[in-house]
Formats: sequence, structure tokens, C-alpha cells
Amino acid sequence: MNSKTSHCKIVDCTIRDGGLVNNWDFSVEFVQHLYNCLNDAGVEYMEIGYKNSPKLLKGADSAGPWRFLDDEFLRKVIPQKLNTKLSALVDIGRVDENDILPREQSMLDLIRVACYIQDVDKALELVQLFHDRGYETTLNIMALSNVMEHQLLEAFEQINNSVVDVVYIVDSYGSLKPNDFSHLVDKFRTHLPNKRLGVHTHNNMQLAFANTLIAAEKGVELLDASVYGMGRAAGNCTTELLVANLKNPKYKLRPVLDMIETYMIPLREKEEWGYIIPYMITGMLDEHPRSAMALRDTPDKDKSVDFYDKLTTPEVSHSK
Repeated sequence: MNSKTSHCKIVDCTIRDGGLVNNWDFSVEFVQHLYNCLNDAGVEYMEIGYKNSPKLLKGADSAGPWRFLDDEFLRKVIPQKLNTKLSALVDIGRVDENDILPREQSMLDLIRVACYIQDVDKALELVQLFHDRGYETTLNIMALSNVMEHQLLEAFEQINNSVVDVVYIVDSYGSLKPNDFSHLVDKFRTHLPNKRLGVHTHNNMQLAFANTLIAAEKGVELLDASVYGMGRAAGNCTTELLVANLKNPKYKLRPVLDMIETYMIPLREKEEWGYIIPYMITGMLDEHPRSAMALRDTPDKDKSVDFYDKLTTPEVSHSK
């Protein structure tokens, strides 16, 4: 066992981040099979969706139920809780605190709060609320590659004084290279000496797994991943690579392969995610993949020269 990574825990985000690909259109059987496979594989957490409130969100009626987890619904989906804990993500301004039961009445163990740097104060208020209701908590600061140093230092002060359990380094645009990642982990370590750390990577430049391993070897504890990489645009670090490479005797690859063979391969025929050239281009340019996602929805989806020219011509204004 590699003692360097023996502290690591995997948070599988297939349903939550993968839901961004198919509008959370997963069958109950799919999610149950995934839960059983992850439990058999020794994966510590399964992020089973978002805990946002449908009344605070546009387009709520068309999304699958994993977009707004309801505790009664969850009890039907997972009648028997196993070793794998359940997690949900919330976005600031999209969660109604009245929808959050105390942990002892809930199926969820961990609630993660995602925010941009300017909303850290609001995020930490939510973290306090979830903490007071008994949950494990994380703060996931998105789009770190676009954050100014002084903003980060101000945020660190607030985070240090908060009750949050784990602070996440999130490479939202899949634009960070291993050296950048290493540098960020060092910075978070230095400024947040009493907080545990997590990482969430995207695979725009085929570096999600490499960046996650670097973080793991530097003592980062929670590692986000998804089965077969299913996640928004270029997708995430793959759960199967972590399970196969973290060298923890409790991890077993075979159940994850079962999930891939039974459900992910057929799903990938219908839905698209992963390393694809337009996503590489937005990653390389350190930009949100929305322009590439829009391109992939058109007949010109593989015209990457034109796409590249549009994004790199100085006089074309497009908002970052």
C-alpha cells in the first residue's frame, strides 16, 4: 500500500456532474447499480445529485430528480444504506434551507457548497447551517484559474475562521497543468493549515488523473472522480483509474468495470462527454467550456479550426 495516498477518499460524482451531460436523466436502476458497485469497490462517497430547490431554479420541471434530491425519494432509491456515504452539492442562491433536514433524518452525510470566489461569505453561511444540522461539509471554490491572488488571500482568512471540514481546489476549466496544481495545493496548505483539502479536476487537456494523483501525493484527502469520466464537457478524473492506482487494499476495480460494462458504455453511445478537441481548446485558453458545448450541439461540431480562430482572434470580443 502506498502510504503516500493511504489517507485518500474518493468522492464519485457520476450522478451529479454526469447529470450536467444528460439533464439528470438517470433511471433509478442505474443509480442503485452504481451505488452497489461503488460500495463493493470501496469508494467512500457517492454524490447522488444536487440538493437545490426546484422553486429557485429555471427549467426545473424538465430535469431529472437527481437535480433536487428529495429525502423521501432517496429513501426509496437507497432502501439499505451501505458503507458508501451519500453526498449532495448545493449552489448559492439555489437552495432553500427549509428543504434541508437534520442529518439524523436525512439520507445524506455530506453537503458540499459550490461558489465563485466573490461569494465565499455566502457559501460559508450555508456551510454553518449544514454543519449545525449535523452534516460533514465542504467548500468548493470554482474557477480558481481565474482568481486573483488578493481575492484568494481574503477568502482564506474567512475560511480559516469557519467550521468547514474540507476545502476544494477546483479546476473548473480543465486548464491547470501539474505544476500549477502542485503550486495551488502548496498555497492552500500554507494558508489553511487546519483544513482538510479536496480536488475536483476536468479532463480538457487529459490531465485530470495526473493532477489528481499529484494532489493525492501532497496529502489532499478527498478526490472527486466519476465512472468512465462522465461529467460536464470534457468530464472528470475517472473513478476506475483512482480505484486501480491508489494502492489501498480496500479498493476493488472489478465492480467499477461492471458499472462501465453494464451502463456507461451504452450511455456513451447516446450522450457525449470526454476529451474532445473543442474542449481541449477552451481548456488551453483557460475558458469556460460553454462555447465548445454550444458548438458540439451544431452540425459544425468538428470544425475546430474555425472554432480555434474565433476564440483566438484578438478583435473578436467574447466574454470570459
